Amino acid sequence: MSLDKTRYNTQVEVETRYLPDQSDPAQNRYVFAYTITIVNQGSVAAKLLTRHWIITDAEGKVQEVRGEGVVGEQPYLKPGDGFRYTSGTILETPIGSMQGSYQMIADDGTEFDAEIPPFNLAVPNTLH
Repeated sequence: MSLDKTRYNTQVEVETRYLPDQSDPAQNRYVFAYTITIVNQGSVAAKLLTRHWIITDAEGKVQEVRGEGVVGEQPYLKPGDGFRYTSGTILETPIGSMQGSYQMIADDGTEFDAEIPPFNLAVPNTLH
């Protein structure tokens, strides 16, 4: 069963930045912040229940993170509403990627995933 994208459509946008002050390359510690903007572009209000992240470093090491809400919140998004938050992750390599999904429940009881498209994490000037 495919979802009606006019009713259940959540857009996810990502901005990333490297945090050199919190990183220690000599110890293989690379800290990145990411800011997520979630916008309900559907016609039914929905609440973000849980998150699922897949974090991969340049050596192929994968971390999976699951949990309730985001930054301690479970935002409720009416059609047209957005929610923005910033969080972070630590890698053992200067390059990596993240992707995942938010598990949502609409006011009509329909559960659906809001996909988080893959995005890169990279120390500046390491990718060409």
